[in-house]
Amino acid sequence: MQAISHVQNLNSYLIIRRSKPRFDKPVPLAVPPVRLAVPVRCVYHSDSVQFPNGVGSSRVDWQSSCAILSSKVFSQDQDSGDKSNTSSASDHLAAAVNGHKTSLDLNLVPLDKKNKPQPPAKQPPQKPLTITDLSPAPMHGSQLRVAYQGVPGAYSEAAAGKAYPNCEAIPCDQFEVAFQAVELWIADRAVLPVENSLGGSIHRNYDLLLRHRLHIVGEVQLPVHHCLLALPGVRKEYLTRVISHPQALSQCENTVTKLGLNVTREAVDDTAGAAEYIATNNLRDTAAIASARAAELYGLNVLADGIQDDSSNVTRFVMLARDPIIPRTDRPFKTSIVFAHEEGTSVLFKVLSAFAFRNISLTKIESRPHRNRPIRLVDDANVGTAKHFEYMFYVDFEASMAEVRAQNALAEVQEFTSFLRVLGSYPMDMTPWCPSRGNP
Repeated sequence: MQAISHVQNLNSYLIIRRSKPRFDKPVPLAVPPVRLAVPVRCVYHSDSVQFPNGVGSSRVDWQSSCAILSSKVFSQDQDSGDKSNTSSASDHLAAAVNGHKTSLDLNLVPLDKKNKPQPPAKQPPQKPLTITDLSPAPMHGSQLRVAYQGVPGAYSEAAAGKAYPNCEAIPCDQFEVAFQAVELWIADRAVLPVENSLGGSIHRNYDLLLRHRLHIVGEVQLPVHHCLLALPGVRKEYLTRVISHPQALSQCENTVTKLGLNVTREAVDDTAGAAEYIATNNLRDTAAIASARAAELYGLNVLADGIQDDSSNVTRFVMLARDPIIPRTDRPFKTSIVFAHEEGTSVLFKVLSAFAFRNISLTKIESRPHRNRPIRLVDDANVGTAKHFEYMFYVDFEASMAEVRAQNALAEVQEFTSFLRVLGSYPMDMTPWCPSRGNP
């Protein structure tokens, strides 16, 4: 939780910084000569905390507390002739949301002209609850804030729009930022790629899934249609360089070679970012591999259309949220887990047999180095020391956690592993699709 700290020159800003909560002392506010709206920053931290005035670990308490901090704070008017403003909103700096007292009491006390603290005025009577106070969180993409990696025009933005129509897409410069945006309540969801039918897995996101405590709540598969983009008037024979995301470069490697281009290939953070970089720096010897929408957004021409090596080029994205969804059995579900064992890969067959025995199909298995213990040393009767690599195994299987067979399979897997975590049990993307032939 964010605590209000004493800082100098508080007449302009209240600084909220990460520190131990302190609510036992009032916070003095200097009195400026005019009315000022005081901007306040508030960041949510996922750790559960307890406040002295009540239970504050619920989401409602956090939203109420942030609403208090975000409300406008009015200062006392120093004009001696104006008596009507002295007992106005400046005496109620800690007014509750909708007249209801929350578990977080800021105890903000105004100061008079001589910088002496004045007791807060009597709180107004409570107002009755309205239907807006009880309205549930937005569902099905309605007013959801969805974080994605890249800039406008990226395929991840298109995936976010497909997963949550009418959402507010929030671009992030890195995958790590998208994870943190959801954890800090800046975004409600994150839509991030995990694998491509041509380029394979996006290993960075598999590592981040284990590092962060977000839950997979859905998946979306997006056909990817790549284009070769350049500034207006630039011809293909003028190009000396092609830039794009590493996955896009690998997905178009054979086609770019067949075009007869004598170019070097350089990797950048994302496809649309490559198009933006060319347009911003007026690079007439460089082309980008990106979508047709990126060409429209950044004023580039399409030199070649559909340059992916295979028309059946699909990227799978997962939707991440702070809380998991309730598994169901009325539609196809998929479950993602990650596990490891202290004795290495010797138990892998036993783990996989737990699913095969119950006729559960595996759709994905991915091994990643064990971050905390990447190498295990094995002493062979003092003859020598063998070095075995340690792995974490990511597995996707077609079953819902609400099914008994899935629960029994994981119970058996837990017996063979030293670490097991369910990343999410979520509906499968069953929307029909055809090979990419145009702008997604």
